Amino acid sequence: METQSYRGFRIWGHAIVQQEDILHPERYAASGTITQHNKLVEASGVLGSFETEEEAHLVGLDWARAWVDSHC
Repeated sequence: METQSYRGFRIWGHAIVQQEDILHPERYAASGTITQHNKLVEASGVLGSFETEEEAHLVGLDWARAWVDSHC
């Protein structure tokens, strides 16, 4: 999980391990969460599936920044 401060909010990028089949490599589902003053503001659903944990984190953070930019 990656977290950052952004425009008065705390934003989180999540990478959730997915392994559909033991013969396939792990993939990571991305999601994002936005909090302010330790309260949930918004959370995404699954934003996609990615080959690396870092890529999934970045997609979650990008979603959160875009949400803040469009709502504030």
